[in-house]
Amino acid sequence: MTLREAEIGSTVTVVKIGGEGALKRRIMDMGITKGVSVTVRKVAPLGDPVEITVRGYELSLRKRDAECIEVR
Repeated sequence: MTLREAEIGSTVTVVKIGGEGALKRRIMDMGITKGVSVTVRKVAPLGDPVEITVRGYELSLRKRDAECIEVR
């Protein structure tokens, strides 16, 4: 399952970060790394962006970036 598919209000654990190069590096620089817990707070009405809480701060991700993050 990807972060994009996670239910609102659920807390998931990052299993793998997809993407390559700059995209993967940018996601990791935001604090989203393997093994970290992420809570899905809200999703915009049209599905983009997704608001999450990671490492104690709130972050908004584009839908295509959230699809690169595999969670369980």
